[in-house]
Amino acid sequence: MTYDLRRLRLNGLIRRLPRSNRYVLTDDGVRIAVFYTKIYNRLLVPLTAADQPQAPPELRAALKTITRHVDDYAAQARLPRAS
Repeated sequence: MTYDLRRLRLNGLIRRLPRSNRYVLTDDGVRIAVFYTKIYNRLLVPLTAADQPQAPPELRAALKTITRHVDDYAAQARLPRAS
């Protein structure tokens, strides 16, 4: 957990409260948390639900484009591929 807290702190998503072992979200941390929550609830849950119809072709194409750009960015940054 120390490693994860350190990474979040160094990336400016949380800050440690003085003289305690407690952390709070920064403004950027709140924005990113809200963004990921909205993406998860509005896009990922419906797309991965087994009983839902397949996403429309336009949305599938847009998701492929996003995936390609994220993969390209990760490759340039020499990040390992997620499985």
